[in-house]
Amino acid sequence: MELTSDLLVNSLLALGAAALVTTLWLWPRLARQRPLPVLGRIGLMTVTQASVLAVLALSVNNSFGFYTSWDDLLDPGGAKLALTSNENHKGGTPVSDSPIQPTNEGGLESVTDLPKGPPEEAGKVESVRVTGKDTGMSDQMFVYLPPEYFDPKFALVRFPVLMTIAGFPGTTLNLMKELPVVRTAAELQKTGKMPPTIVVLARPTVAPPRNTECVDVPGGPRAETWFVKDVPEALRATYRTGRTAGSWAVFGYSTGGSCAMRLAMRFPGVYGSAVGLHGDFVVHEDQFTGGSLFNGDKALAQQSDLSWRLQNLPAPPLSMLVVSTRKEADYPQTVRFVEQAQQVSAASPQFSVESLYLDDGGHNFESWVRELPASLEWVGTHLG
Repeated sequence: MELTSDLLVNSLLALGAAALVTTLWLWPRLARQRPLPVLGRIGLMTVTQASVLAVLALSVNNSFGFYTSWDDLLDPGGAKLALTSNENHKGGTPVSDSPIQPTNEGGLESVTDLPKGPPEEAGKVESVRVTGKDTGMSDQMFVYLPPEYFDPKFALVRFPVLMTIAGFPGTTLNLMKELPVVRTAAELQKTGKMPPTIVVLARPTVAPPRNTECVDVPGGPRAETWFVKDVPEALRATYRTGRTAGSWAVFGYSTGGSCAMRLAMRFPGVYGSAVGLHGDFVVHEDQFTGGSLFNGDKALAQQSDLSWRLQNLPAPPLSMLVVSTRKEADYPQTVRFVEQAQQVSAASPQFSVESLYLDDGGHNFESWVRELPASLEWVGTHLG
């Protein structure tokens, strides 16, 4: 029974209800102060409270996506697999020697609005576990392969890749259930507003429940290396993906939006374009990050400050779209960054930043859903 399955939650709910009814029924019969009745009362209370706490813990985990499987919970990092090239992968199921393995994790069966039909007509979403060679980390992701991927006429074609990153805390499923990334991308590809694209769905959390903000923590989780080295190498070894930065884009909302902009600005040789929905331009450290992500090193923190990078480093060869609303609390900060970036791009044409603002809306899925089609259409115009 999978950690994130509704069946597990419902089973524990049933167990808790049965324990509660049994407790109410037996409690008068266990009222005596002898050893056995006392032990009986303790046992009933223990089972009831454990069931309630387990249901609460599972519900929180399923909502926030801290752990996606029993292996993720009990063995963080997972098994180590060797990276080996697989140029002949046709889609459908990664082969046994690939760093990407099929899995039943993630709750894909709960998504009801995916494109329907055979893969050669509707494409296919695969639930996979990615294992990195450099960091040794492992995580579950979803990969959408467009219909053209299964068409023999495109057998020699390498497809552009859109890496999408969810917010924190949140499950990767939010990129399909709350924010219909796959459905919207498939519709845009069908109408020619986006080229046939492999869409990868990931979460920013690589050391749950800690929020690493997609940076390499000194002496800790190397989330940045995971997203700019391990995951791209694993995808290239398993799927027919483009080889140049121009054929790779990164997209995210909230924390994922911060990650997308930061990863692309720091590594334009990996991601040639980026979209950040309601992201931050500096790394915020709080109780969720487990204290300082840079061990108090201000120089290291500056490297992840996007405004500082614009002022002090050469402009990267990158196209970026910054998306927000005029009612967002960080809207003035966003405007300042965009204006600063556009001043830089005037002297460095290889670097361009565009913006998209809704007149109303907040930091929520309602706004992100409204912003999604235009954002993905923008991606489609910038993918090689």
